[in-house]
Amino acid sequence: MTVRVSRTFEFDAPAADVWAFISDAEKRAGAISVVDTFEVHGDGTATWHVALPVPMIRSTITVETEEVERDPPNRVKFVGRSSAFRVTGEHTITETDGGCRLANEFVVEGKLPGVESFFKRNFDGELDNLEDALRRSLTLDA
Repeated sequence: MTVRVSRTFEFDAPAADVWAFISDAEKRAGAISVVDTFEVHGDGTATWHVALPVPMIRSTITVETEEVERDPPNRVKFVGRSSAFRVTGEHTITETDGGCRLANEFVVEGKLPGVESFFKRNFDGELDNLEDALRRSLTLDA
């Protein structure tokens, strides 16, 4: 089973400010609650150490991520690969009157029992975390 989730956020902020957050691998990883620690390598790759409360997983999972598409300041797409799952995340910014819209899409393909059901149950909360972190960033930068 593949888990797919999409959500769009509206901001009364310039697209460039939203891009500054969403294109930053450190800020994206830091907003996700199951990312225990991470290292950004500076070449479009990062390593996430993910702690999933799934019965078959007793320690953090190392997820090697890489940006596979980058079209500043409109779109960034990344892929993360691990022994437990593969995740694809895509963020697209569109300017609107007085602000911008951020469309987010994530796809997770689990390789171990329980991984997909975890993401199915928790994706909405993780997207809330991403939105909250982005809104805080916009407030701090204002």
